[in-house]
Amino acid sequence: MKTALARLGLLAAMVLAWEVAARAGSPLLYVPPSSALPALRDLLFLRSYPDLPSHLLLTVREIAIAYALSVGAGLAVGFALGLYRTIGRAYGPILAALYAVPSVVWYPSLMLFFGLDAASKIAFGFLLGFFPITLAVLAGIRQVSPQMLVVARAFGADGLTAFRKVTLPAMLFTLVGGLRTGLALTVIGVIVGEILGSKSGMGSLINHAYGLFRTADYIALVVVTLVLIVGSDALAAVVEHRAQRWTE
Repeated sequence: MKTALARLGLLAAMVLAWEVAARAGSPLLYVPPSSALPALRDLLFLRSYPDLPSHLLLTVREIAIAYALSVGAGLAVGFALGLYRTIGRAYGPILAALYAVPSVVWYPSLMLFFGLDAASKIAFGFLLGFFPITLAVLAGIRQVSPQMLVVARAFGADGLTAFRKVTLPAMLFTLVGGLRTGLALTVIGVIVGEILGSKSGMGSLINHAYGLFRTADYIALVVVTLVLIVGSDALAAVVEHRAQRWTE
């Protein structure tokens, strides 16, 4: 209860500061919350943007596809690097170096290769989600105690049984944390890709409202997008909490 009240108090203080600062500035650029609420109402009732559901559905579909690809490729590459030490020593540093490159550098090349349609947004979301998942798998495997594996094999466990009974439980919390980070970055990658260059999706609507100085609609669209991001992270947090309880 104290935590909830503290969060509510911080949110109220931020909204109040926003209201005061916006009223002191230009009404074309600064919109107070009291003016943004009617815009949010019009948006939810499909008055300002009647095609909002189709754009929202497209963004959700792009996120789902990009994340599924990130999980599949990240798990495969991460387990290959972690379980086979020669491959890990050879390609692990290269993967870490590529992850250090700012992600936005890759987007112009993806846009040239895939075009302005959904494929480039999916590729960008995949790129952002792939690296944290792969590195989480690799870190999780490396933190498994070798002595535990020796004990498991001494009791007659084969490779698959040792992986299921020892390796997977030991690395599960790190793995789920990487999956949560990968989901958050995938969502961000898709939406940022839509903002940078797209003809549809929530990012394109945000870019459209911003370009026309429809500041109230811009804030309303950002709020809807924020709900999508926070909702996906909350779902991932529930999965992470259950995994933590299972490992304990």
